[in-house]
Amino acid sequence: MSDKARDRIQALGKQLSPSSTPVEDSGIPPIKKVAGKSAGPRVGGKVIIITGANSPLGIGRASAHQFAENGARAVYICDRDGNHLEAHRRELLALYPGVEVHAREFDAADEAAVRGVVDDAVQRYGRLDVFFANAGVTGRPAVFTDIDRAEFLRVLDTNVTSVFLAAKYAAPAMTKTSPEKQEGGGSIVATASVAGLRSNAGPTAYSASKAAVISVAQTASFQLAGTGVRVNAVCPGLIETGMTAPVFESARARGTERRIGQLNPARRAGCADEVARAVLFLGSDEASYVNGQAWAVDGGLSAGHPFVPGKIA
Repeated sequence: MSDKARDRIQALGKQLSPSSTPVEDSGIPPIKKVAGKSAGPRVGGKVIIITGANSPLGIGRASAHQFAENGARAVYICDRDGNHLEAHRRELLALYPGVEVHAREFDAADEAAVRGVVDDAVQRYGRLDVFFANAGVTGRPAVFTDIDRAEFLRVLDTNVTSVFLAAKYAAPAMTKTSPEKQEGGGSIVATASVAGLRSNAGPTAYSASKAAVISVAQTASFQLAGTGVRVNAVCPGLIETGMTAPVFESARARGTERRIGQLNPARRAGCADEVARAVLFLGSDEASYVNGQAWAVDGGLSAGHPFVPGKIA
């Protein structure tokens, strides 16, 4: 090795190794960072609204815990069915005493109610940072020819109108600034499904509604260009929640639980917390350049064309 090459390697080693030399004197420009420390609270001081938060097994409840654990200032847990909300509120307050928790019982497709909870957050805290539009229903697992128009529209109303209203009222609120929030912006996250990405993963009304959720998220992200408000969708696969509990209970009763999720590369079903962690990321500043995306959290199910090994022929 020539002396010149050796000198270059030594110089590079000094630049890359820790030293007392200030960064500005090392000749290496500092790394531009938009988010805070990745090892610290990921939503420190933020105000969060979550719909569809009542189910003890649900993604909404799990997400409330993730946001609270990661330094949220306030978390609103909302659902049309409020029979568990107060218990969830007390649990969150006990585990995370620095977080203010509000329970609200309303239909996420009720425009006045959605506007009201957003207004409450802004009036109380002067800010809104994250709206997780998670409310949803599956509808009956029936062939579409057996579903009437009213039933079809009820599924779309709950699953799609709720996301539309969340974006309609949350986005303007997120652009508001205050002494504590000097720059407008925020994150709207909607719960879609792998059924919205590909067929054969749910009933027709449910699948159509989840495809619409993805479209709302993507079109809204463009219409909010320049506001600092991001809109994304998570697309869970087979997750054990209150909605899918009958499937899991039936499999356990038959002794076939291990077959659940066999069509995805992970070879298992997921749990609500695994989706909640994706929601936390999308809601945080760490996802500052993630916008208009439909993020599958499905063990790899949507990555290919599922088949049962040994059952091709």
